[in-house]
Amino acid sequence: MKNPPFLLGAALLFWGWQTGFLGMGALMAVVLESARWVSLRWEVSDEDLSRIWTFSCLLLLTAAVYAFTSNEGPASFSGFFQQPSLHAERAAGVTSARTAATMIRWLPMIFFLFMAAQDFSHREGIPLDTVSLILRRRSKKARGLGQPAPSTGIMNVSYPYFALCLFAASTRTGEDNTFFWGLCVLLAWALWSQRSKRFGIPVWLAAMGVAIAFGFVGQDGLGHMQHYLERFNPQWLSNLSRRPLDFTQSKTSLGQIGRIKTSAKIVIRLEPAGGSAPPGLLREASYRSYKTRTWDAGKSDLDEVRPEPTNDTTYVLLRGKTNTDTVNIACYLQGRQGPLPLPAGSSQLDNLLALKLEKYSAGMVVATGPGLAIFDVRSGPGATIDSNPSTNEDCDVYLKEIPALEQVLSELQLTNQSQSLERILQKINGFFQSKFTYSTWQERDRFRKTEETPVGRFLLRTRSGHCEYFATATVLLLRQLQIPARYAVGYAVHESSGRKYVVRQRDAHAWCLVWNEEKKLWQDFDTTPASWVEAEAQISPMQFLWDAWSRVRFEFSKLRWGQTHMRQYILWALAPILVLLLYQIVFRRGRQRQRRNQQDSRNAAPWPGLDSEFYQLERKLAARGITRQSGETFSNWLFRTAADPALAPLEVPLRGLLRLHYRYRFDPEGLTPADREQLRLEAQACLVRLTPPK
Repeated sequence: MKNPPFLLGAALLFWGWQTGFLGMGALMAVVLESARWVSLRWEVSDEDLSRIWTFSCLLLLTAAVYAFTSNEGPASFSGFFQQPSLHAERAAGVTSARTAATMIRWLPMIFFLFMAAQDFSHREGIPLDTVSLILRRRSKKARGLGQPAPSTGIMNVSYPYFALCLFAASTRTGEDNTFFWGLCVLLAWALWSQRSKRFGIPVWLAAMGVAIAFGFVGQDGLGHMQHYLERFNPQWLSNLSRRPLDFTQSKTSLGQIGRIKTSAKIVIRLEPAGGSAPPGLLREASYRSYKTRTWDAGKSDLDEVRPEPTNDTTYVLLRGKTNTDTVNIACYLQGRQGPLPLPAGSSQLDNLLALKLEKYSAGMVVATGPGLAIFDVRSGPGATIDSNPSTNEDCDVYLKEIPALEQVLSELQLTNQSQSLERILQKINGFFQSKFTYSTWQERDRFRKTEETPVGRFLLRTRSGHCEYFATATVLLLRQLQIPARYAVGYAVHESSGRKYVVRQRDAHAWCLVWNEEKKLWQDFDTTPASWVEAEAQISPMQFLWDAWSRVRFEFSKLRWGQTHMRQYILWALAPILVLLLYQIVFRRGRQRQRRNQQDSRNAAPWPGLDSEFYQLERKLAARGITRQSGETFSNWLFRTAADPALAPLEVPLRGLLRLHYRYRFDPEGLTPADREQLRLEAQACLVRLTPPK
């Protein structure tokens, strides 16, 4: 079933208009539609079609590798073998859905050569075994057994290619209805030639109008549903991820009975520059308000950090700060968004591929981009991105915690606030180090009081808990002394892996930030006993296997999210294969035909009589101006020859030679050796008589 004239060209123009490839679509449309008016055709064998199909599939694989590793897809032919710019990454997005959309847009170009092979050949369709491996194997198996190949049928690929163009055009991102109405026009055009003759044109037009109306209502309803789902953000979805969707809150495990679950999964990899020591802590966020086991960022201003004009992978968090340390960090962003783990005093991020970067005044940097972020951090002592303290929030204490806090401060003799900050911190740290133990196990308390909070129970009775207990209690104790403090969460760095370091999920940590009024900056204050690192570092016998798998996953993520140059290596590896296959398609068929002709000429039996000396006489007479005309018999030619007075004496010998020549050429029995010798000698004698003396 062949498509109507100009339908395929119109579909290609529509595809180019919708996807931004209008010039390419117009060129492809002209080439395909010209096949109707150009008589030039190529003899394309089944083997050639199989090669063209394989070439198209390899081209699809190459484009898929490019799009998958860059999350953008090739936006132009000039950038096909280049690392995509970050501007293009941001424009196209970095999600798998957009990668798939990019691949769909490219389908008409990828399979264009296959479509052209059908249009510019003598075929009316493509054998099904060309595109089906199963049918191809059946045919080869039958030929191997000496049996005739089973009939697989012929398919005209014009309509499938037409559908492919419409499918590729559907990936447009516009908000108008141009695609819908263009689709309706093209479908009506395609169906018009296939309409049933049993019904009149008015009935057909009415049915088409009803279908278009239902389609318009349906696509409009789907659009409204999509916008509704985008606005709908149910709270229960936050429980499906490792972290809540709202990064401004941190719900602790204070008061949870049983063991806090830990994991040896590697979540961060880092490498300090120059072999220097790594930062001890990587902070993801800090929080200001505490109530009922939950910390909140409070009133935190949000600013978008834009890349530098000269380098779109560099983000400056603090300007004018002198940096002394640089560390390379690789971390995962769950859901393509999350806070970055940064050392204290971070001021600049380099080589960061991000769609968006936001900075919270409470001390958190949230990145939106690929699922894997690899970047360099410059940091140093001094100023941080945290905002100055607020008396209302950074000194606020939950009322239910005040009795336990006052009792501890009385025990420490810190009710007198005239002591220096350094002295206060020493006493609080010594209190926790000497009288508390670290534990991830919390038992059920039979003697729990009604008004007792988890923090109060920890401070006054159990004096055993994990880092969230120590950090929360420390922050509240300092606030009770009217010293601004905040609750920080992140990871502790302590495990080396060669020259690099790895951070596991069990290394998640919480600590206190305290405001130093004299230096006008926030400083880390960790009161959790150092034994917590040893308590968490319980090595499983199978950990090396999980670490090996984590490494494989990390390398695959680098490839997937465009954080490696592996894409170029794969493309350059596939390029020679594509070139070789294209060379075979274009040139190998000609060489095979030439070899077949040569083989046929060698195998063919020589035509009898071609070495007859009579032909020498014909050429000699032609040189004297007596040429045998096209279609003229030898007898008539000799009659004209005898009309020349100078050649009249040769008429009788020439006619005798002609009889021998005819027998030599056409008699199945040929000439006897004596007759063959007579033909040779008499022909030589005539040639001598025709040669003028010198």
